[in-house]
Amino acid sequence: MLNDRVLFPGLIGVLLASSALSAQQAPSSSAVPIPARLKVFDPAYIDTSVNACQDFFAFANGAWVKNDTIPAAFSTSGVGKEMTDANELVVRSVLEDAMSARRNNPPTSTVAKLGRYYASCMDSARAEREGASPVKADLAAINAVSTRLELIREIAVLQRNGSNVLFNFSPNADPKDAEHYIAWISQGGLGMPDRDYYTKTDAASDSLRQKYVAHVAKTLALAGESAEAAAVDARRVMALETELAKASMTRVERRDPNAIYHKTSLADLQQMSGPISWPVFFRAAGLTTPMKFVNVSQPKFVRRAGELVASTPMEDWRAYVRYHLLSSASPWLSSDFAKEDFAYRSLYSGAKEMLPRWKRCLRVTDSQLGEALGQAYVAKTFSPQAKAQAKQVIDDIRASFHDRLLALSWMSDSTRRYALSKLARMNEKVGYPDRWRDYSTLEVEDGSFAPNVFRANAFEWRRTINRPGKRVDKTEWGMTVPTVNAYYDPSVNEMVFPAGALLPQTFDASGDMAANYGSLGGSWAGHELTHGFDDEGRHYDAEGNLRDWWAASDSVRFNEQAQRVVDQFTGYVQVDTFHVNGKLTLGENIADYGGLVTAYDALERALARSGQRTIIDGYTPEQRFFVAYAQSWREHTRPEQLRTRVTVDPHAPAVWRTNGPLSNMPSFAKAFNCKPGDPMVRASSTVPQIW
Repeated sequence: MLNDRVLFPGLIGVLLASSALSAQQAPSSSAVPIPARLKVFDPAYIDTSVNACQDFFAFANGAWVKNDTIPAAFSTSGVGKEMTDANELVVRSVLEDAMSARRNNPPTSTVAKLGRYYASCMDSARAEREGASPVKADLAAINAVSTRLELIREIAVLQRNGSNVLFNFSPNADPKDAEHYIAWISQGGLGMPDRDYYTKTDAASDSLRQKYVAHVAKTLALAGESAEAAAVDARRVMALETELAKASMTRVERRDPNAIYHKTSLADLQQMSGPISWPVFFRAAGLTTPMKFVNVSQPKFVRRAGELVASTPMEDWRAYVRYHLLSSASPWLSSDFAKEDFAYRSLYSGAKEMLPRWKRCLRVTDSQLGEALGQAYVAKTFSPQAKAQAKQVIDDIRASFHDRLLALSWMSDSTRRYALSKLARMNEKVGYPDRWRDYSTLEVEDGSFAPNVFRANAFEWRRTINRPGKRVDKTEWGMTVPTVNAYYDPSVNEMVFPAGALLPQTFDASGDMAANYGSLGGSWAGHELTHGFDDEGRHYDAEGNLRDWWAASDSVRFNEQAQRVVDQFTGYVQVDTFHVNGKLTLGENIADYGGLVTAYDALERALARSGQRTIIDGYTPEQRFFVAYAQSWREHTRPEQLRTRVTVDPHAPAVWRTNGPLSNMPSFAKAFNCKPGDPMVRASSTVPQIW
């Protein structure tokens, strides 16, 4: 699944920038200011002292950047933060209503569970009293592990409850039988953000490794180990994780979908992984559906994991598993755990302080019980009329991409016919699910919050664990409704736009058409659609199967043009002396460019249809289109976060997601009277001729 926004507070996820809960109670909702309504096109953000042909991102967003200060608790400010702040106020009202009403509803009702879950998270006083007590029984179970079979059983239990231990196991669509699920076994089990942090030999990476070891030691000590024992155990954790990292594929290598598909029988899996007893793992994980095959995404990793299970001393494994349990629980324990967790993760995000407790609790509740919130959120924010108008823009984008396919000179007729078929069969989900999730089997108890997090993880695990071999549920959503993001899923050939993303600054049902086509059309709808035809998505057919439907000569031409995109973005500086990783960001850069040119075509069709070419605030429709596109990437990011994203993020920084594709477009140059030689006009010999 391809997510297309770097969700604030940063790439590592909600826990990266502000993983801990403060011991303070949140202010009442009445104390939270209501944010100003955002505009899709806002002339107040424009810096007219900047030449649009020199740096369009600075032109479109410069006045805002000059006056912006990133809040201390965040690694990024801008569109994503502001839209999510507004969405979270709505979600907060839903949660506070549920918390107030939880004792007046049947205890098994969804609203009562939602209220209990949020209330237990908000009980900071209890968290302070209890310290590590909520995970005491889990730690005792780990400390009692003495055999390899017991270790595998404990790993399954921890994975079920949400801990990242040894490897990842999840049922997903079979890339070569997209109608059915298959179990995926993939690399995992690392405590640092990426395998490169363990393998790079530069001074900065070495410093981060030392800080990670110190963090592991302090976390173990907080749970009761002596400082000396914790220091020894932390070195054991680092040594074990380093071996796992060495066997892991890089993010660029994993961009090739064929490189991570290895359909394997259970007998061959057992032979490959040696002492990892899969029958023991499957039983402890709750897997009851008989399986014949699994997809081993990284066979080298699984083989090495098996070797490590056999050769690594049990005290090392106990230390490793103990730390990963505590790492997953730390944000929800007492403030000493929470502050240590935050302090370590802020090395990658640059955040200076933790977010208010209500935001932390809200986000974990949305993450784990999102569809329980979805209906109430939609009722307050997203009308059927807004959904219909957003869908009209998306459908116009589809029609424009169809016409671009017909006009491509580099594509043969045989490939073109199938591309048109894939486009016609691409599904779209707009706003919210047609069917909401059933939470009747979710267990939520009054009391400590960390066990409720584990129970919610276990609920989701039970909901999906026995899917292998069954038909793929194509009604399912991979994001919650309030999320400010969107995605394309190649396994089902569909693009998904949650209601949370279909509000100003992305889209305004009562706003300017040209701005809507620039923002929703260009950076969202056109982008997601183009993911079906980027360097990864193009390998999947109309049904979602990993199958080469391209004529060989067309693949060669595509790769030649894609290399131009790699070269273009590799030339951009991300932060300090670090350049954008053109190979890692290739799919997103192709989608940005393809989405933008497609949306521009759609705007021209819409303008011709309406006959309206109104000048607004001194800007033509085409100019507003491009400004709205640039303002949809309005972002201000801390350098620590940008350094982390060089290694782990498939998205280029916002300035290059703006200036990169625009500098390839003659229509942009025409709209702003840019001339050859201007920085925003790339030489035609270097411009990718792709979608």
